[in-house]
Amino acid sequence: MPELVGKSVGPVGYGLMGLTWRQNPPSQEQSFEAMRTALSLGANNWNGGELYGSPERNSLHLLNEYFTKYPGDADKVVLSIKGGLKKGGMKPDGSRENVRRSIDECLKVLDGKKSLDLFECARVDLATPIEDTIAYIAEYVKEGKLGGISLSEVGAKSIRKAHAVHPISAVEVEFSLWATEILENGVASTCAELGIPIIAYSPLGRGFLVSILTSHSLNAR
Repeated sequence: MPELVGKSVGPVGYGLMGLTWRQNPPSQEQSFEAMRTALSLGANNWNGGELYGSPERNSLHLLNEYFTKYPGDADKVVLSIKGGLKKGGMKPDGSRENVRRSIDECLKVLDGKKSLDLFECARVDLATPIEDTIAYIAEYVKEGKLGGISLSEVGAKSIRKAHAVHPISAVEVEFSLWATEILENGVASTCAELGIPIIAYSPLGRGFLVSILTSHSLNAR
């Protein structure tokens, strides 16, 4: 069984983005039902983001509410959160000041209801050496406030640079029948060499495969 930060996870994870980052998000009741169903089916690796919504309402707020109602599920879930962008915006900022702001706010919103197993900057800040950004995040791991560090949307060179500063627990990149770049650009081979699990997002082609299957089902009726 796959492991993240020493904890067993299912082969399929659960992304929380659509529960808070859309024009008309589902109700809390609908979100809770989806989250509980995912967990019951073995999808205990959950991925959310400080950017998935607004500073006032994003994945962290929903998670706080969920684990307040279902505290027994907290230890069953391995939680990864994306952050590291300018507050309220989409510009990467890997400076010490912003990384600490991002992690501190994530922890504040979770309010101890759930530990932060993994934290990853949503994108690499080209203005800040990735080695520096990882060192800032590693301070929280050493303090016991964070389980580990993951990376999002990075190249092979960045993975090596980051891993040399602190062990990287996971790399999240797009991978599907329509997105196979990691097999040619060195990301997959680098992760295999360093023993870093790859978390593939949009494995169904951003809904493309689902839409085909749905259409086929409707036409067959």
